[in-house]
Amino acid sequence: MKLARYIHSENEQLGVVDSDRVFPIPDSIFCGSMPTLLSQYSQLKPALENLTQHTSDSISLQEVQLLAPIPQPEKFIGVGLNYADHIAETGLKEPEFPTLFNKQSSCIAHPDAPVYRPHISDKLDYEGELALVIGQYCRNISVEDAPRAIAGFTIVNDVSVRDWQVKSPTWTLGKSFDSHGPMGPWIVTADSLDPHNLDLKTWVNNELRQHSNTRHLIFNCYQLVATLSAVCTLKPGDVIATGTCSGVGVKMKPRGYMKPGDRVTIEIEGIGQLSNPIEQEPEHNSFISPNPMS
Repeated sequence: MKLARYIHSENEQLGVVDSDRVFPIPDSIFCGSMPTLLSQYSQLKPALENLTQHTSDSISLQEVQLLAPIPQPEKFIGVGLNYADHIAETGLKEPEFPTLFNKQSSCIAHPDAPVYRPHISDKLDYEGELALVIGQYCRNISVEDAPRAIAGFTIVNDVSVRDWQVKSPTWTLGKSFDSHGPMGPWIVTADSLDPHNLDLKTWVNNELRQHSNTRHLIFNCYQLVATLSAVCTLKPGDVIATGTCSGVGVKMKPRGYMKPGDRVTIEIEGIGQLSNPIEQEPEHNSFISPNPMS
């Protein structure tokens, strides 16, 4: 099942996506946030499935604005060096333990929203990734139990500013610029696909840059969840981007960095496509305000 967050007629809603239609979830079935919906999915599944039998209540996907399915996860965690071919192109050794880092939740961007190239760097790179979304509170769980904690899967572009990524021993700064965490187009529930056999492709404009399969993950989704749960309580709505394969721009000759006017599209089998245009950061982007700035 595909669960989406979207805007229609100026109202933010949750819905079930089926083919090219979205079926709004009425308050009589569920009223709350996406993380809460995920935590209650097993109980709500029959009612959600029944929604798709009533086409008259559906909306064309072309009439809605899709939003990042998890707007502000408490934890947005990235994984580095998790495909052997990507490790080979970096010249680094295969890790014996997952390479984990934080992306700040303020970097999240909606499907089709601009990814901004910052004024302070032109080394803007893409990383097409499968991301898992936690659906249950969990701590100190085994690899075998980890599937029960995962609600579903989505696509993340782990946009990276390469020079800022290496300014400190941790990668957080280079991974957390505003707009540098596109996510979507929806969440595919964990009962709908095998996360470890999905084709993954990334295009910059019409050029295929990345092509691999999630079966090549060094540390799979369940191992990552078990590892993180040994340290901290994972909560519904936490997002873990599982790493990227070879083909990143920084390793191309000449460098294949993204620039204004480009469009980056990531496709993962069984999920769909996440596509975002690249724009230059607005000239006047400095503020102190009591309210969020868009």
